Amino acid sequence: MSISAIITAAGKSSRMYKDQVAKNIKIKNKLLLNFNNSTVIETTIKNVLFLNIDECIIVLGHYADQIKKVIYNNFKDKVKLVFNDPIDVGLSNSLYNGLVNTKSKYVLCITADQPTITTKTFNNIIKTLLNSQNPEKTISILRRLKTGKLNTTKGLGMPFAANRKNLIKYLQNKNDNLNPILRKMFQDGYNFYAIKEKHKKELININYYNDYLKILK
Repeated sequence: MSISAIITAAGKSSRMYKDQVAKNIKIKNKLLLNFNNSTVIETTIKNVLFLNIDECIIVLGHYADQIKKVIYNNFKDKVKLVFNDPIDVGLSNSLYNGLVNTKSKYVLCITADQPTITTKTFNNIIKTLLNSQNPEKTISILRRLKTGKLNTTKGLGMPFAANRKNLIKYLQNKNDNLNPILRKMFQDGYNFYAIKEKHKKELININYYNDYLKILK
């Protein structure tokens, strides 16, 4: 069964930037902050590459030159880079650009600022999708509220796994956050299954500097 990982790493990191300015901290893209003797994005990539997947695609946009330099140090021959053009697009557009650059039947969709999510949790997301009664119409996703089969998409985002072609249909010509798109898929009859995290830090989104400090503890 072919499956690829799509890691989006194309954002402005604007909330972190504003937070760093307000706190008088040296400005640094959140993906390049130190984590586990590495960087945030490198740790995310390492956790993904331990999976049994066919391909790992990283979508770049803002700060592409800085991020690409870090990636090339350790992962040049292990990942495929895709560049947004234009660069100032929404998350859904970045994900779409990754999806159309692979031919795998299924995809695991991840944001690069999720270094705390373990390989085991990613694997559980994939297995839940593939073992479902109808993988073509299923979204397997890290929980935000409840686990198991869901009756709402409230608060949901990445990481999740889905059928690539079906996901492309919903993302095409969209330039938005992911939750409205997931909500539309839910309304159209897709089954959503939420996976429990292995530890609480997996649920932390690194938007602000204090979020970063939490994952370091």
